[in-house]
Amino acid sequence: MTTPVNAPNGTPFSTKSKVVAGILQILVGGVGAGRWYTGHYGMAIAQLLTCGGLGVWALIDGILFLVKDDRTDSEGLVLKS
Repeated sequence: MTTPVNAPNGTPFSTKSKVVAGILQILVGGVGAGRWYTGHYGMAIAQLLTCGGLGVWALIDGILFLVKDDRTDSEGLVLKS
């Protein structure tokens, strides 16, 4: 089975993976690793300064990366599965 060329919203998929972003966020979310990976630098700095919201924000964010299909990178492209 091949991966579709375009996301459901019609734009091409990002070169970034939602699985990689989710795992990074769960494992090292205290420094905003998943957000650094996707290019959301403002959010990454906020997570770095709050230690990932004392871990809670980072964990929830990582889970959302893994289960939602509409997460985007900094260019607005949907992350590939």
